Amino acid sequence: MSSERYDFGEIEKKWQKVWQENRTYEPDLDNPKGKGPFYNLMMFPYPSAEGLHVGNMYAFTGADIYGRKKRMEGYDVFEPIGLDGFGIHSENYALKIGAHPMEQAKISEARFYDQLSAIGNGFAREERLETYDPAYYRWTQWIFVQMWKHGLAYRKKQAVNWCPSCKTVLADEQVIGGKCERCGTAVEVKELEQWFFRITKYAERLLDNLEKIDWSERVKIAQKNWIGKSEGASIKFPISDFQFSDEIEVFTTRPDTLFGATFIVVSPELAKEWMEKGWQPSQTVAEYVDEALARRAEGEEKQKEKTGVATEIFAANPANKEKIPVWISDYVLAGYGTGAIMAVPAHDKRDYEFAQKFNLPVVMVVCPHYPAPTCPVLDEAYEGEGHLVGSGVFDGMKSEEAKWKIAEVVGGKRETRFRLRDWLISRQRYWGAPIPMIFCEACAAAGKGEQSEMSGWYAVPEEELPVKLPYIEKFRPEGGDESPLGSAPEFYKTKCPGCGGDARRETDVSDTFLDSAWYYIRYPSTRATRLGQAPWDPVVTKQWFPVHLYTGGAEHAVLHLLYVRFVALALHDLKLLAFGSSDAPGGEPFPKFRAHGLLIKEGAKMSKSKGNVVNPDEYIKKYGADVLRMYLMFLAPFEQGGDFRDASIQGIVRFVRRIRELGLKIPPSGITDRLVSVGGMRAGIETPTLEKRNLEKTLHKTIRAVTNDIENLHYNTAISALMVILGYLEREKDNLGAWGVFSPKGIFETFIKLLAPFAPHLAEELWHELGHEDSIHRTPWPSYEESLIAEDTFPLVVQVDGKHRATVMTPRGIVKEQAEALVRADAKVISALGVGGVKKVVYVEDRLINFVTK
Repeated sequence: MSSERYDFGEIEKKWQKVWQENRTYEPDLDNPKGKGPFYNLMMFPYPSAEGLHVGNMYAFTGADIYGRKKRMEGYDVFEPIGLDGFGIHSENYALKIGAHPMEQAKISEARFYDQLSAIGNGFAREERLETYDPAYYRWTQWIFVQMWKHGLAYRKKQAVNWCPSCKTVLADEQVIGGKCERCGTAVEVKELEQWFFRITKYAERLLDNLEKIDWSERVKIAQKNWIGKSEGASIKFPISDFQFSDEIEVFTTRPDTLFGATFIVVSPELAKEWMEKGWQPSQTVAEYVDEALARRAEGEEKQKEKTGVATEIFAANPANKEKIPVWISDYVLAGYGTGAIMAVPAHDKRDYEFAQKFNLPVVMVVCPHYPAPTCPVLDEAYEGEGHLVGSGVFDGMKSEEAKWKIAEVVGGKRETRFRLRDWLISRQRYWGAPIPMIFCEACAAAGKGEQSEMSGWYAVPEEELPVKLPYIEKFRPEGGDESPLGSAPEFYKTKCPGCGGDARRETDVSDTFLDSAWYYIRYPSTRATRLGQAPWDPVVTKQWFPVHLYTGGAEHAVLHLLYVRFVALALHDLKLLAFGSSDAPGGEPFPKFRAHGLLIKEGAKMSKSKGNVVNPDEYIKKYGADVLRMYLMFLAPFEQGGDFRDASIQGIVRFVRRIRELGLKIPPSGITDRLVSVGGMRAGIETPTLEKRNLEKTLHKTIRAVTNDIENLHYNTAISALMVILGYLEREKDNLGAWGVFSPKGIFETFIKLLAPFAPHLAEELWHELGHEDSIHRTPWPSYEESLIAEDTFPLVVQVDGKHRATVMTPRGIVKEQAEALVRADAKVISALGVGGVKKVVYVEDRLINFVTK
């Protein structure tokens, strides 16, 4: 290697250019080579703000390392990249800087792709895509149309989450702690006509399939909790002297506690519904309902202090016929269950707190220490299992057994319910794919339309897609019920597909999560179908799907990662999408998903307000992409994240410098030609010395360690192993050339192959300096031999009469007589055997020896 200064900036740009010109990272999508296809997918970025941030680079580097090893192992790796450019993030940035999002998108696109080139990933850039490209969102709209045609898309008026800052509706998944997940503004509640996807139809499958896929556990837990399956019973509580209903229905997962229900609580929304039907409660009740609903609309989080009001309504407990009061409280949610609950304060924490505040009776009906004759006075709710007490003929029965028997006796209906709600898909913003629907008032009046329950509505004919987003000057959202496209008559005025009369286009745009719910399907078909009449090539799709590894952030657990599964399952059911592998249970797109960790800076979360956001451009300019890649991966296990500290990066800088210095001492040619390359750098022409065997063992151990660590995403320990072997090679560098049986070039070549996934530019440069013409990233991954890694000694377990008495390090393959003589000299064994005789010696080679004395 040249002794001149290593100019990482020049060298990294050189190899990036060579890789692109030589199509080094482009797979054969039609006929995958080698061991077959390996689809290595990472979540694509949204190009908002100032550009790529270090969190993107952390995620992309981690995924890239895995893909690079797979490529060297002989797989035809496909690692695509694109931009999730539609949506509120990009639009807000355009608003912030006074630009038009359609113009800003092209600027951000160029900036992002330049940055993505600089980080050194093995992207297949010929298949890039952008969600705001009409060639792409034509098919996003097509997916919406398929959902509509098959009854999975519908429009209705409903109370929805509204962000007054973003001026749009939000899906439930986008509200965290009562605030907008994007901007942190308190969310309001509005009644609006909106479009929804019936994701609830897939709740059971989305839940069941989690057991069939290999995903990060924290993501699976988050999805399980969000889907929220509950097994319970619907039970009706009769009410009298109430002209608007003769019963209140509740859903409970604990019908075994029915005898302990001492009051009913209904949500303010249900109470309001009664009032709208004509119920005239007391002024106190009416005022409470209005105040509670106002708090909901203002997005106030639930108060720590329980609030509520008693009505004049009484219900009958169907289990014991006792008369119990009906209360209204905002701790009951309208969107879950029926909007009413049976309150069992002895066995529910929230009910207990409410009962304590309003001095309502607490009756214990599940006893944890049955059959004790009495139960203690409760100072908190007991929510566990036990035996029933105070429950008539059910006394003494186990609570789990009593659940369904009590429900049956009172006429309850056993049901399964889910916390999951349908996906609210429409947004009142500009920068998104227009929803491809048309409304005709004439057809609505005549009861005509494509769906009987939604008169007047038609999908845009498929041959007319895409419905292009027009360039409009007034794209800023005004906060009303209509999106900015509602002010563009040239856009919304159209003809009805049904009657041919005047009609109006839908002016809402779709949620950006619909754009990202199918991008991975489009990637491998981008070249083939850009000018074609299909969203994806079915042949290519069968070859490359399901995705072999998907990597991304756990923060998307109940947004993107749930929606993308739903869309794939729906398309699979509609026979529109087929995966070629049996590894995809029931149409699941990602059998294996790994969530990367979160980066912090100097112990604190990165934020602009703190001024601690890391811009990768600065570090790449100062240290090079290879150094930054390795430093990010060295911080901690990839799935854990790490703390970025400027001072710590110097360790990796020194590591790279040492690699370069060692490379200067390796000749580009020599005796290597007559040697077997690793895995096998043993010529077999002389007996290796102990030092040579130690080097060989160390090298093969390193190959095994790095191979396994990359497979398990433990990149930090893989880099540590490379540091260890580098130190070994540095110490032995003066001996390498004289050993004969080992080639210094062959050893170093193996080292830089192991280095290649982490520092691709440096490895490529060193590889070519050693005289190679092909790319190191297309060469075979080093293999190791287990026989060379095996230790020469092992811990022999010594037992006396079957009890462990000592452990003695012993040469492997030692025979029984030698083993017995060796361990008898051990002090612990001498003490354990005492003065008595040994009747028998049982020896299991390379495992244990047992002295039988009795």
